[in-house]
Amino acid sequence: MKKLVFLFLFVPICIWSQSNFEKGEKLFHAKKYKDAEVVFELNLKYYPNDIKTLERLGEITSEEKQWEKASVYYKKLTQLKPNEADYFYKYGGCLGMKAMEVNKFKAMGLVGDMKSAFEKAIALNPKHLPARWALIELYLQLPGIAGGSESKALKYANELAKLSPVDGYLSKGRIDEYFERYDSAEKNYVKGHEIGNSKITFQKLYNLYLKKLKEPKKAQELKQKFES
Repeated sequence: MKKLVFLFLFVPICIWSQSNFEKGEKLFHAKKYKDAEVVFELNLKYYPNDIKTLERLGEITSEEKQWEKASVYYKKLTQLKPNEADYFYKYGGCLGMKAMEVNKFKAMGLVGDMKSAFEKAIALNPKHLPARWALIELYLQLPGIAGGSESKALKYANELAKLSPVDGYLSKGRIDEYFERYDSAEKNYVKGHEIGNSKITFQKLYNLYLKKLKEPKKAQELKQKFES
């Protein structure tokens, strides 16, 4: 009898949860993020460990640049699914964006968790390219006293080169560009573009010509060639 009562109580809740999630999904795909967020948050009250709901809330709050809330959702996802590399990468990314909005003292307090999250993503997925890009940027932006280092950034650029030649050249070009070695950056971007010939490789080289080397003619020639 008790099992029967439980069944009558449990089934309607499951149906309500499923229909509520589907409602949130429709709003999400219609890019009505605020409305979708309300629905998913309500669903989370009843099912606080629902992976799909947490994922959607992480995506929505990231889209809305609510980095504090997004980091909470992704941190919980790392706890619920500790073998999922992307959750650690996204958690670290949210912390990084949050660090850009707070004062330097608070930002430095986030660095350790950021590094750990990106490194964990790589440990779980040795071929994780975005996590290596994130660490390169982190080591470039950090002051030396806080652990910033060109050699550490270059270490991950070399790892990228082994996994993806295009990413290897682009990341080394990024390092050169950061330290204003523009001629060397150009060589790396040119090699990357020759291999990749993508919108990303084009944009890196185009921006370098236009904004850093101040060579609009080269930029225009590159654009015409790429578009043709």
